[in-house]
Amino acid sequence: MKKYILFILIVCFLQSCGSKRVIYNYEDDRKEIPVKKKKSKKVKDKKAIIPVIRTTEDYIAYYSEIAMDEMRQYKIPASITLAQGILESGSGKGRLAVKANNHFGIKCHDWNGQKIYHDDDKRQECFRKYSSPEFSFRDHSIFLKSRDRYSDLFKLKRDDYKSWAKVLKKAGYATDKKYPQKLIDLIDRYKLYRFDNIVLKKKKSEEKLYKVKKGDTLYSISRKFNVSIDDLINYNNLDSEGIAIGEQIIVGDK
Repeated sequence: MKKYILFILIVCFLQSCGSKRVIYNYEDDRKEIPVKKKKSKKVKDKKAIIPVIRTTEDYIAYYSEIAMDEMRQYKIPASITLAQGILESGSGKGRLAVKANNHFGIKCHDWNGQKIYHDDDKRQECFRKYSSPEFSFRDHSIFLKSRDRYSDLFKLKRDDYKSWAKVLKKAGYATDKKYPQKLIDLIDRYKLYRFDNIVLKKKKSEEKLYKVKKGDTLYSISRKFNVSIDDLINYNNLDSEGIAIGEQIIVGDK
């Protein structure tokens, strides 16, 4: 009996001492630790460089490198690309060039990109729209290279811009009957053939040279070497028909 009473007393004692629990309310006691925010540096968006094109010379100066790069990759004379760009875009000032970065008047055809509508042979025809002029130059190269009707172009010499201009018209690139001559005139006027020469890396060792003698004229030299006067002017980047005694001029390829 005594053992039973002792057991009851021990149990009661334990309950009175160990039944209480301290409950911490972490949600209430939690303190927000201030985080020092780093001042974010304002990064200025780099705006695309838009060339200032006031003249045809400005157009040539800016786009000649692009035209030469296209020539290296797609074998299209830089002179032809530049002349077409000048003619089709009005030296970068035409509506299609300004509003759509379209420098070559390429119409939509099988185009899935952005479009612009413009009066041409018909009212409100669909033309391709590009995010930058560079894409227009690249699409021009792909356009010519990928279509069978322009395949004859790539059988021509890359320094024969006159033939390129004529075959372009023959293949249906333009409806203007004077289109080939307009391209040739632009190339001759601005000496755009010099960019073809840079790409082709014409070296003196690969060229036939002639030393001008007393009494020589471009006409007499052209007859002697069976080459046109225009070609002599183009080969040598002559500003006029004047040549000096003792001067070495290019009269063709070896």
